Amino acid sequence: MSVCTMLLIIVAITVSWSGTPIAAMNILAIEPLTGKSHWNFMSALLRALTDSGHRVTAFTPLPGGERINYTEIDISKEISAMDVGIDSHFVLENFRKSSVMIPLVMNWTRCICDIINEHPKMKDILNSEKSGYDLIIVERAASECVTYVATKLNVPIIFSSPSPLKTTIEYSLIGNGPNPATVSHVMAYHSVPRTFFQRFTNSLFFVYSTFLSTRKESEMKTNNPGEYDLMEQVKPSIVFLNTYYVTEAPRPFPPNVIQVGGIHLQPPEDNIIPADILEFIDNSPYGVIYFTFGSIVEMSTLPDHIQNAYKDGLSQVPQRVLWKYDGEMKNKPTNVMTRKWFPQREILLHPKIKLFISHGGISGVYEAIDASVPILGLPVFYDQPRNIEHLVDAGMAISMDLLSVTKYNFLNAVNDLINNEKYRKNANIVSKHFKDRPMTPVRSVVYWTEYVYHHKSAHHLKSYAFNLTWYQYYLLDVIAVILLLTVSTVYITYKTLVYMWINNK
Repeated sequence: MSVCTMLLIIVAITVSWSGTPIAAMNILAIEPLTGKSHWNFMSALLRALTDSGHRVTAFTPLPGGERINYTEIDISKEISAMDVGIDSHFVLENFRKSSVMIPLVMNWTRCICDIINEHPKMKDILNSEKSGYDLIIVERAASECVTYVATKLNVPIIFSSPSPLKTTIEYSLIGNGPNPATVSHVMAYHSVPRTFFQRFTNSLFFVYSTFLSTRKESEMKTNNPGEYDLMEQVKPSIVFLNTYYVTEAPRPFPPNVIQVGGIHLQPPEDNIIPADILEFIDNSPYGVIYFTFGSIVEMSTLPDHIQNAYKDGLSQVPQRVLWKYDGEMKNKPTNVMTRKWFPQREILLHPKIKLFISHGGISGVYEAIDASVPILGLPVFYDQPRNIEHLVDAGMAISMDLLSVTKYNFLNAVNDLINNEKYRKNANIVSKHFKDRPMTPVRSVVYWTEYVYHHKSAHHLKSYAFNLTWYQYYLLDVIAVILLLTVSTVYITYKTLVYMWINNK
């Protein structure tokens, strides 16, 4: 067989595997939130598409520089007043209060929608007779306003979700509402509701938060209506979730929900760890602990008694500690190195890392899973408690209540995770599950995005539940009829028996 024949066979096989070839798409992307973890996920989706030859224009509050096939529209100046770290005191006081957190995030999203829709370049797009865009990718966030652009341009929309589904808006996202008997609310402190009390409180969470978000959305539309409130919102063709089965309990999803958790993970960069940090790691005879609360909460704003518990506990371990910390740390232990930033991906992959102490943000969780590193979770808010609880179930993590941490229970947890081999073994098992997939996250994003374009919005993938009202979806009309028939039958039977008894006297 000649070389040319072999090459033709290889090309034919490659084409048959790659699905129906399509021309390069023009994609408009919108990121309405300013959190770095949100943009890390969105930018990973967009990079997968640009690397496959598609052209992307992105409205972003966190510009990172343009490249081939990729154009950024910087909106950081317009929302600079909102782009600030969240003070830990506020979070600790309110993170368990749905009545505070849900309206806060919804107001935040709404304000950014106004900023984006009023942006001169967005106005040019919306007012043009033909925008030239084939589809839109946007983070659904916490308000329907983000779907307006797709509705206006009459193009398919794809949602990105950088965290497990926000159960207060899940029905509007995918058409399916979660079952509170098997799916924990995103703000619940358990991976799955196992007891009657957990199922009971979980149900209350669902009802209350759904009512709260629905009322807030209606209130915003009534009190401060925007142009985006006057049109019926288009439903997503695909939803890309930053989740995977190892960090989520099994649950039913429509076919248009694609889990691509870990897509932000890139091959580690050579020589990215600064020399002084690398020397600090390499010269540690007992290994290293890596400690960070991510980019949202500034560690230096934590209450003194919590910071002191961490410092006192870590000062008594033989390991060295890399601690992401803003500002100067008072009474810093001698075995601790602090920085405002560490190359987290490369550090977690270093063979001397023994433990990852984290708030439980999903991006860092996947980096630790990929590196097979046990986790001590100190979740702060939102999806973080649930993320950690799933890893506790898997046997590779311990979760602690941030508000009740002491030097002694913190130190005991650190020593247990480092010295008990079961945590490292279980972390290796979880890592293998995480990496064993039929298709890489990058390939999944490219395939399903092209699928939506090729099949003209792929309406056949959307749940029929989008066509139902909320009371129809939950069968409340059917239950009402059954109750009516039951009561009527009981009443008629009772009246009949009474009549027969009276007539038989």
